[in-house]
Amino acid sequence: MSKIKMQHTTLNYVFDDFKKEQTIVFSNSLGTDLTMWDKQIELLGTEFNILRYDTRGHGKSEATEGEYSIEMLGNDVLDLLDHLKIEKVNFCGLSIGGLTGQWLGIHAPERLNKLILCNTAVKIGNKEGWNTRIETVQKNGLDSIVSGTQERWFTSEYLTENKTEVDSVLAKFVQTPVAGYSSCCAAVRDADFTDEVSKISAPTLIISGTEDLVTTVKDGDFLMEKIPNSILAALKTAHISNIEKADDFTRLLIEFIKN
Repeated sequence: MSKIKMQHTTLNYVFDDFKKEQTIVFSNSLGTDLTMWDKQIELLGTEFNILRYDTRGHGKSEATEGEYSIEMLGNDVLDLLDHLKIEKVNFCGLSIGGLTGQWLGIHAPERLNKLILCNTAVKIGNKEGWNTRIETVQKNGLDSIVSGTQERWFTSEYLTENKTEVDSVLAKFVQTPVAGYSSCCAAVRDADFTDEVSKISAPTLIISGTEDLVTTVKDGDFLMEKIPNSILAALKTAHISNIEKADDFTRLLIEFIKN
């Protein structure tokens, strides 16, 4: 792992330079870190260089003070690419990472080859819900919402059959700095790309989970309708589709980027 000290924050990242022609960047969901993509690495590494990073306020990246915005998180990605001297990438983001991907698609199209938006929406949730969550975790910590998070993230079947793995993911969740988590909640709360998402010009793959109650297939359909050059794939998962259906997810990425 490496760290880059930028003007406003310090980002933790892992860049696996396999000397391939193309690079794929992964952007984690709220309450996870770059290890959420571990299941993708072996197969994808045969085709692409892989850049993973901890979103600001998560993992080993700095939890700077104050509320964050998706613009801020998008610029963190651009600063990281500039630091590594990578001109164009394929970008894959899940949930808040998908919001970051939408911002990049709208505001930095010249940096993208292809875009993958997973388990995300033009607008996720509502202001009241996010403010309540921020208040809850600031008062009671992330342990207080871990049960609800587990139910949103994974189907009951997956929970039953993969308890050890789920426990490991949730252990990372409760280790997320409360300040960083809350600040990213504010970024999600304030993000709404309804009127701008049609500006995305990069070829876009949208991945939705049929059992995802947070960002539904209907949200994925809306993205596909609005983004000119886009396709939608639905997997039988809840919110964290890349873990629950790892092999199917990874194959979708390879097929989409190579074609």
